Amino acid sequence: MRVALFVTCLTESFYPRTAVAVVRVLEKLGCTVRFPREQTCCGQPMYNNGFHHDARDLARRMVRVFADDEYVVTPSGSCCAMVRCEYPHLFEHHPAELAQVQKLADKTYEFMEFLLRVLKVDLRQLNVQWPGKVTAHEACHLRGLNMQGQADQLMDQITGLEHVRLNHRDQCCGFGGTFALKFPEVSGPLVEDKVAAIRQSAADTVIVNDAGCALNISGACHRAGCHVKFKSLAEIIAEGMGLMEREQVSRGGRQERGEMHDE
Repeated sequence: MRVALFVTCLTESFYPRTAVAVVRVLEKLGCTVRFPREQTCCGQPMYNNGFHHDARDLARRMVRVFADDEYVVTPSGSCCAMVRCEYPHLFEHHPAELAQVQKLADKTYEFMEFLLRVLKVDLRQLNVQWPGKVTAHEACHLRGLNMQGQADQLMDQITGLEHVRLNHRDQCCGFGGTFALKFPEVSGPLVEDKVAAIRQSAADTVIVNDAGCALNISGACHRAGCHVKFKSLAEIIAEGMGLMEREQVSRGGRQERGEMHDE
């Protein structure tokens, strides 16, 4: 199975270890993974701020870059939702291009979704083990992708992992891209609620599968003196498969960087 990694801007810049984990897990599961160097922003910041012409230009680039791939997989539910849900709307008055845009939308998957819906993995059969107490934030965009609870399905398949359900875990963390800058009086209390719920969970590790949410929540935890580690589920799975050394460094401090291979 041929898969292209759509790494996303925030993952590449701030959480490259997640991208490395995605590649290693997919390769372990028999996929041939390529990382197109030509990929750029999907256009979501422009789209959300009303610059639809600029967003369309970036969407056209995405269509060209991933035209020949069987599947496109990304560790970001936010960017996946942009491609799957918003690209077709962007081109609804551009019929000559809509078919190719829809083709990209139809073959783009968030990482967890790809494991469960396409590869249909059962991590128990792969003897994935990761001892530790975790809680998990569920990003808003997963609702648009109909992915609620999919992280739970995968966590339940990992031996040794103790999952404490986060109170109001599907409540927005307050990031929302430029929303956090435009409406700090709303964004701030939302992330404070998230920090309080993380404290209450008494978990050592917080699983956040969207880089924007991870930046926002980990920063708030750091400022509040809530000392927990932040990881993506891709990292947990890769570590549990023995594909990566277990990382002990908090997301609030220095983090290990992996190498990306492009073509």
